[in-house]
Amino acid sequence: MELLIASAIGVMTAGGLYLMLRLRTFPVILGMSLLTYAVNVFLFASGRLTVGAAPILSDAATTYTDPLPQALVLTAIVISFGMTAVVVMIGLGAFLGSDDDHVDDQPEAIDKTAEAGQ
Repeated sequence: MELLIASAIGVMTAGGLYLMLRLRTFPVILGMSLLTYAVNVFLFASGRLTVGAAPILSDAATTYTDPLPQALVLTAIVISFGMTAVVVMIGLGAFLGSDDDHVDDQPEAIDKTAEAGQ
């Protein structure tokens, strides 16, 4: 089970990093979301995967699970949703302002190379 969870975290992280390195707005947003999911699964798995155990320690419970990672994941989900909404609005504003969703730090360098090729 641990190998499966670790592999899933690794695949989501690799996919998220690949999409974050793309130069388009939509894949960057998807990559950021995938990285967020990978971090959430990592946080959840850090509390030891215990099936059928109570999250609250009581006298009758022989085994229990740690409720802190669950609370951290719930908080991370809310924060990532808000961050994704902000990034989508920034990307939409950039697209509507320039009619292109290409992410580039130096647009004048592309213009110079296009003029040199003509």
